[in-house]
Amino acid sequence: MSELTGTSALVTGGNSGIGRATAVALARLGAHVVISGRDAARGEHVVAEIRAAGGKADFVAADLRDDASARALAARAQELAGPIDVLVNSAGVFPFGPTEQTSEQEFDQVFALNVKAPYFLVAALAPAMAERGRGAIVNVTTMVAEFGAAGMGLYGSSKAAMVLLTKSWAAEYGPRGVRVNAVSPGPTRTEGTAAMGEALDELAKGGPAGRPAAPEEIAEAIVYLVTERASFVHGVVLPVDGGRVAV
Repeated sequence: MSELTGTSALVTGGNSGIGRATAVALARLGAHVVISGRDAARGEHVVAEIRAAGGKADFVAADLRDDASARALAARAQELAGPIDVLVNSAGVFPFGPTEQTSEQEFDQVFALNVKAPYFLVAALAPAMAERGRGAIVNVTTMVAEFGAAGMGLYGSSKAAMVLLTKSWAAEYGPRGVRVNAVSPGPTRTEGTAAMGEALDELAKGGPAGRPAAPEEIAEAIVYLVTERASFVHGVVLPVDGGRVAV
């Protein structure tokens, strides 16, 4: 029997990048994984990949932006996979640029997807986890939530909010068996960061690893946090940044 056999997991942003790698890894360990995303073709491709390997997976198209969309996704995920034991808040947007060039619409879109949607997904799913006395939630943040970087204030501040929420939710739900933690990735080579080109490599040179991560390397940290291997880990923000935290 695999480590997560008999459990169900919801991974937002599971149709690409870190979310996709996490969904594949969780399914490999036996979890029934529900992935969400905007691109149905990509989502169904990931589901087909998981099923071909003998895993269980479903895709739900979701444009996460508010309480209603988050709760609708939570409800549909439970219809497909039963009570959700693991929630990975991986979906996010990461625009970079000068503060004075940020529109109010862009500001609202970033905070809607990066903060509001995870907030209400936790509101929809964590209480039932607590009633069952078990569950794990992992939020995907970023290293730029921890320090100032020109042009990254909007993205970094949205993820800094998730750092605080991770600790608050750990305090709120941890006593009832729900472990809430976060991973803080460094530069990672994904479909979303492809447009950065050489800038991604330059950013990665700031850490001892000297290179961007592969999505699978971030996923391994997430998997650790949702399994019983991390049974005594609550409220932690785990840097997976190639050592950037050390310099």
